[in-house]
Amino acid sequence: MKALHLWLVVVLLPSLAAAEIVWRGDFETGNRSQYSKEQMVSSDRLQVVTSPVSEGKYALKATVKQGDDPINSSGNRNELVYLSNEKVGSEYWYRWKVMFANDFPSVDAWQLFTQWHHDGCCGSPPVEFFVKGEVIRLTLNDSGTVWSTALKRGAWQEFIFHVKWSPDASVGYVELWHNGVQVLKKTQAKTMFSGQNNYLKLGLYRDDTIKPVGVVYHDGMIQATTRADVFPVVQPDPDPVVDAGTPVDAGTTVDAGSPQDPDPVFDAGSPVDPDPVVDAGSSVDPAPVVDAGSPVDSGTGTGVKPSPLDESEGDANFHGGCSASGGSLAAFSLLGLLGLMRARRRRS
Repeated sequence: MKALHLWLVVVLLPSLAAAEIVWRGDFETGNRSQYSKEQMVSSDRLQVVTSPVSEGKYALKATVKQGDDPINSSGNRNELVYLSNEKVGSEYWYRWKVMFANDFPSVDAWQLFTQWHHDGCCGSPPVEFFVKGEVIRLTLNDSGTVWSTALKRGAWQEFIFHVKWSPDASVGYVELWHNGVQVLKKTQAKTMFSGQNNYLKLGLYRDDTIKPVGVVYHDGMIQATTRADVFPVVQPDPDPVVDAGTPVDAGTTVDAGSPQDPDPVFDAGSPVDPDPVVDAGSSVDPAPVVDAGSPVDSGTGTGVKPSPLDESEGDANFHGGCSASGGSLAAFSLLGLLGLMRARRRRS
């Protein structure tokens, strides 16, 4: 059982360690000890500082003055060296941050700030990040400039560089992200020289004709084996929720202080007159009736009194009443009936 456990440890550990940060050069030690060696004329040219920094507590301030030549070579420089010794066929992700001082020189000459150099003696390195004039460039020795952008001073800039190291252009390639945006898609290229390994250098290395002092800051350098090691984890945004303090408008509503009028209605204070009605104080006269207060004049000269209306032919709405003189209508009615009876007898 113990033998099986040991076998599992031996087999599984390499795979577990495959995806990880393999080296840090972020200066969080507070000094330059993460690097293999320095190429500098004095310690004040490569200072570990606490301000400005991009992350953590420390960063590197690299300064170059005309004449700084610590290795008796072409150009002026003050650089840190990390003997990373990338092998043929190896693949790595690198992330670091750079800030150019506000007075960084603007000259039509090269100023390298990061490079992967071959371990041979001479010639330009296979991979160079440098400034010329007002432009930042990435140059591959066999392909020339493959990416460039405008120089920006006084602000931290992030570089993420993915490389397959090979002297064969059909095998080797590079990819680049600048400030979180991919600016160079996978590009096949020779990333090494045949028979030589590469190593990292950063700081400032420039043409020796440049007179103004140059200052550039470096921070956060790491070398890793996977993309996830160099890209920050981004948490997805939760589903949108309605702010309890700002509820979603349910739709346009009528202002309670100014209600909308319903369909037009008549003013209750000015009702519409219904169909004309007879004024109760001025009733319509019914069909003409004989005024009980004004009996038929007996002096007509005919010798016969006119008969009153027969009850069956009279006004059904007439129910009697008082004369203007206040006499009894009943008496007049009786006289009318007597006269009618006499007339009927005469007609028979």
